[in-house]
Amino acid sequence: MDAPHGPTLLGFDVLAVGSILAGVAAAAVMLAIYAAITVKDPMAKRVKALNERREQLKAGIVTPNTRKRASIVHRNETTDIIRTFLEKMSVLQDSQLATIQQKLAQGGIRKKEWAVAVILGRMIGPIVLGLIAALVIYGINYFPEWGSFKRFMAFAVIVILGYKGPDLFVQNLIGKRTSAIRKGLPDALDLLVICAEAGLTVDAAFNRVARELGRAYPELGDEFALTAIELSFLTERRQAFENLAYRVNLESVKGVTTTMIQTERYGTPLASALRVLSAEFRHERMMRAEEKAARLPAIMTVPLILFILPTLFIVILGPAACSISDNFINRK
Repeated sequence: MDAPHGPTLLGFDVLAVGSILAGVAAAAVMLAIYAAITVKDPMAKRVKALNERREQLKAGIVTPNTRKRASIVHRNETTDIIRTFLEKMSVLQDSQLATIQQKLAQGGIRKKEWAVAVILGRMIGPIVLGLIAALVIYGINYFPEWGSFKRFMAFAVIVILGYKGPDLFVQNLIGKRTSAIRKGLPDALDLLVICAEAGLTVDAAFNRVARELGRAYPELGDEFALTAIELSFLTERRQAFENLAYRVNLESVKGVTTTMIQTERYGTPLASALRVLSAEFRHERMMRAEEKAARLPAIMTVPLILFILPTLFIVILGPAACSISDNFINRK
């Protein structure tokens, strides 16, 4: 085999490796340009689906025929089978089902029938993962160096994770969505104030804010677009605001919905109330940032002690220790 003609580093041809890396970088740049050119509005598909849902609900309200109304509701056969199975085993409770449905809505999952899948995951997860853990730990003895207590603890942790896994997944979705909505809420209230002062109605203002904030905050734009659609066809506008508070796990949103309901009932000025709420939310966001900044010294203490100080001691005391050891060796 011929030796490489160009300069080498650790046995590799530098020119060949540089050419490959340059090609990979060029491909990455082209991919980034393509992604930037073909970017799509994240709200377009969701707004289209919400408008279709509004038309279906309107058709269901005005259609007297029960067969036509039943045909509008698309049932999932899989979740129906799961529901029947859980009802036969008497493990499906209405209160538990309602709680999971609300959590799914707060996590951005609109299909309430998937709540039965979460309950089924709670029931089957510990059994499946427990059998796998028992087979690996006790059956084939994959960890022979482990003692009996360590094996039991590993088995118990896996079973608990199997039971809590669906809840942790849903809670993670709720946390991410809630954080994204919290970031964009003050800006959304400022836009609502501008829309209210411009003379737009409440549903038109929500729709406008949803379009403007759809790219920066798609989660908040999604919720506002759905609220605007519900305001346009629900008989009680109060129900639309209550649905917004039901879908978002955030006290700030509940305060906004309470303000909107009071303005609808008593006719108080909407712009002034929203302006006060926006100022409060911005102050709250600044307080959270200051709290994180105040916690930073305490958080950095452990990395400072474990990683930075030992390295600093080695750099400072290392030459002195080397010179002292050399002097002792020369004396001998």
